[in-house]
Amino acid sequence: MSRTTARIATVTLLLAGLAAPAVAAAQAAPAPAQAAPAVRQPAAAEVRAAYDRADPLSRQIFWSDQAEIDPMDPVAGVKAAQALRELGRFDQAAEMAGKVLMVQPDNVEAMLESGRAHIARGQAFYGIAALEGARNARPGDWRAWSLLGTAYEQVRRPDDARAAWAQALVLSPENPDVLSNMAISAMTRGDTAGAEPLLRRAVAQPGASLKVRLNLAMVLGLTGQMAEAEQMLRRDLPPEAADRNLAWLRDRAGGTGVDQARTWGSLQGG
Repeated sequence: MSRTTARIATVTLLLAGLAAPAVAAAQAAPAPAQAAPAVRQPAAAEVRAAYDRADPLSRQIFWSDQAEIDPMDPVAGVKAAQALRELGRFDQAAEMAGKVLMVQPDNVEAMLESGRAHIARGQAFYGIAALEGARNARPGDWRAWSLLGTAYEQVRRPDDARAAWAQALVLSPENPDVLSNMAISAMTRGDTAGAEPLLRRAVAQPGASLKVRLNLAMVLGLTGQMAEAEQMLRRDLPPEAADRNLAWLRDRAGGTGVDQARTWGSLQGG
């Protein structure tokens, strides 16, 4: 080997020796830390209040997201279930209320909402345990008794239903929702004549809802009092909706019962 070749070989070995530790150090060095994803926080109180005034679909999306952020939020899951129920998605409403109760078994509002959802989907039997839990936790809350009356009626326990509604009226005298539920119960038994005075009492109360007034209009129409029924419907509904309800009533005027779907749709309780 010539001297020149030897020098080149020596320099190459030296460079290789210097590079090896540098490569090893680079491989051993930790990768640059990536920024951790931001932790989502529950919405501020004013944002929540604004969504409480929104339509059911907007409320359902918002409150479902809030429940995902914090499953222990005592409000979010219940309000998501309520919005789902108002959208007619009764099975999903019952599921959402059930999820809340899995992580918050003492949440009375979730118990009540679970009962409402199961009643609305026509499966009240599956909501009775939650409603009885709410009643036991808050025996002075008329809503639990009112909803239990509705649930008992749906599962054909009329004596228990009447006792529950009687207690609801002890706690909240002349409550329009309780009176309305008692009236709808009478209608399902074909007793429209017995339903009318209950609904007139309910409508006379300051807190009577649109649902209560429409129930009275329905009874009036079914008993042939179409003039008064039309007057009420035209006062409370847009013209097209009033026309549809009047057509429905004229088809059934003089009958002794109500479509099961409409009946149980009215039996929503507190």
